Order: sequence, then structure tokens, then C-alpha cells
Amino acid sequence: MLEVRIDDLKRQIIQYSDHIEKMIDKSVRGLVERDESLLNAVIHEDEDKANDLELELDRTCTTVIAQFQPMAKDLRTVLMIYDMSNAFERMGDHAVNISESALPLIQHKPIKPFIDIPRMCEITIEMLNDCIQAFIKESSDIARSVRERDFVIDDIRAQILRELVIFMAENPSIISDCLHILRIADNLERIADLTTNICEDVIFISRGEVIKHNQQAGE
Repeated sequence: MLEVRIDDLKRQIIQYSDHIEKMIDKSVRGLVERDESLLNAVIHEDEDKANDLELELDRTCTTVIAQFQPMAKDLRTVLMIYDMSNAFERMGDHAVNISESALPLIQHKPIKPFIDIPRMCEITIEMLNDCIQAFIKESSDIARSVRERDFVIDDIRAQILRELVIFMAENPSIISDCLHILRIADNLERIADLTTNICEDVIFISRGEVIKHNQQAGE
């Protein structure tokens, strides 16, 4: 019976991850395609569902622990799903932040074509998808590949900042738009960071290796 309940928890966390991926994608597509309806859907509809999914997972995790008193690997799995649920809720908040910054941006002519932000989004969604695969398969190799991509996200964000500083210096009238773009990049970076944190826990559970405070996996 415990195994069935844990399988159900895994199903729920996969569903939650899929919802968060869609929120991230819609927030950036709404920006690039200048689609206000997508952005408003993330803010006014998708966030509520994300919160409901988190509450459902939290209740189920608590019930499983109280009812079955799992031990060892089963307990670690339930607790990790609980932590992942909280991380996904925060990712949903970041997707809302992206949408909120995108709304004023789409009212103006773009400073330049969006290239780096969609690339950040694509890599971040791939990281999140692989993060779930790493957890389900207990694969430290997949988890490490996610962690390595976090450095790519950091580099893109730094490039965006450097470019925006130049734009703001040359044309102070676009400072507000530049700050919104930077906020979007920052929120994508934070989503990638949360995904990386989950993968570091996967590595610990599967290999017993603590890498949270290392600069690179395996140090």
C-alpha cells in the first residue's frame, strides 16, 4: 500500500512539474509574441492551479508519513517530493513575475529582438524536465547534466546585464524597460537555481555525495 501511495505522489509531482513548465513557457511566449492573454492567464489562472497542486501534494505527503511512518529510502522519497512541491510553487511565482514584467514591455516597441531571453527559457525548461527524469530514475548523471547547464544560464544572464547597461547609458528613456528585461532574466535564473538545488538532492540520495557548496559537480 505504501508503494502505491508513493507512486501516486510521483505522479502528482510529474503533473505539477508539467504545469510549471507550461507557466514558464507561456510567460516568455507572451513576451515574445506580445500576447497579453497568455501573460494574464499565467497571472490570474495558472498561479491558482499551481498553489492548489502544492497544497494537494503537501497534504498527501503529510498523510503518507502519518499513516505509514515510512523509513529509510521511502521516507527520503516522500520528504524530497514535499521539498520539490515547495520549489515548484516558487517557480510558479517566478513565472508570474516574468509575466508581470512582460505586460508593460509589450506595450512598447522592443529595444531589440528577444534572443537571449527565449534561449534562457528553453534551457531552463529543459533543465526542469530533466530534473524530474533524474528524480524518477534516480540518475545522478542526469542530475549532474542539469547542474552543468546552470552555469550556462548564469552566463546568459550576465551577458544580458552587460548589454542592458550599455543600452541604458546610451538612452536613459528606456531604463524602465531595461529593468523589466533584467527582472525577467533574474527570474529565469532563479528557476534554474531551484531546479539545480533539486538535482543536488538527487545526487545526494542516489550517491550519498554532498555537492551543494562545491563550485562544480564532483569536486
